[in-house]
Amino acid sequence: MNNRSLFLAKKLAEQHSLKVEEYAELIRYRTDTTAKFLQEHAENVRKSVYGNDVYVRGLIEISNYCKNDCFYCGIRRSNKKCKRYRLSAEDILACCKSGYALGIRTFVLQGGEDSFYTDDLLCDLISTVKALYPDCAITLSLGERGKISFRKLFQAGADRYLLRHETADAVHYGKLHPVDCSFENRIQCLYNLREIGYQVGCGFMVGSPYQTPEIIAKDLFFLETFRPEMCGIGPFISHKNTPFCNMKSGTAELTIFLLSVIRLILPSVLLPATTALATVTPHGRERGISAGANVVMPNISPLSAKTNYILYDGKICTEEEPTLCLACLKKRIDSIGYRIVTSRGDPVKTT
Repeated sequence: MNNRSLFLAKKLAEQHSLKVEEYAELIRYRTDTTAKFLQEHAENVRKSVYGNDVYVRGLIEISNYCKNDCFYCGIRRSNKKCKRYRLSAEDILACCKSGYALGIRTFVLQGGEDSFYTDDLLCDLISTVKALYPDCAITLSLGERGKISFRKLFQAGADRYLLRHETADAVHYGKLHPVDCSFENRIQCLYNLREIGYQVGCGFMVGSPYQTPEIIAKDLFFLETFRPEMCGIGPFISHKNTPFCNMKSGTAELTIFLLSVIRLILPSVLLPATTALATVTPHGRERGISAGANVVMPNISPLSAKTNYILYDGKICTEEEPTLCLACLKKRIDSIGYRIVTSRGDPVKTT
């Protein structure tokens, strides 16, 4: 089946599309030769769209309170050992101020599904950030909300919304989440965001419990059909205070392979090399960039937040000041022939 895998890789490079069963074969029978072929072509595609530019996003982890009890997540509501916190509007604005001084032009406000952050509070915050930094983009990653809420936040000035779909297989979704979480609502939220006008990001964990090549194939086909502007994937890493504490982590090898596949499916997608990837393997972000990624997300949260926003065990860079974190990233990206650029980093429109 090795020849079949390479045949499918060549087909993907030419057509940017495969059937669901072909994606599953590509994954199941992948080889080093196939991975190298995909990586080279993904890098060429990414360079044709974005050159050597790598966009930087300033991540601000605003709260680790969450109403959900997802089985894989370290900030799930049942984790009584999680030291909870919330950032005030003043805290968040201070992060934006320091991030702007470092050249960051996109701020990502990420948190658990925390009802403390009402529409009014968030709208005031978003409009203030936009007034202070009109050349910046605001990305929200705050979980599922109602369509009216999404629209209010968009009208206040939010540009992008990240909401990982987690898995495109409804049965698999049920194995990762308690019964009060709805696969159908998760997917509907993504379509609501698209309808409202956001640049939309989705994504999934690589190597999550009970995941198979056939399930990943459904994820890839969902990306192909939904065509998000952003896509975030990273290896599953367990957390000691969750039901999945003894589950095996996802691999860097498969994550990097899939980064290349996604770049070929969606040539203009904004594709991060994640902290989780750098956690499971040395030079993970560099390897991700070389495989087709074009975004990095240094954490500009206060140190007190960094050390408590722990979704998985072993998370790197939780004790670095933002200045040092960004300087380290620049050095790493420069070392592989790319460059971090200070711009909003909007997706390039391609035909």
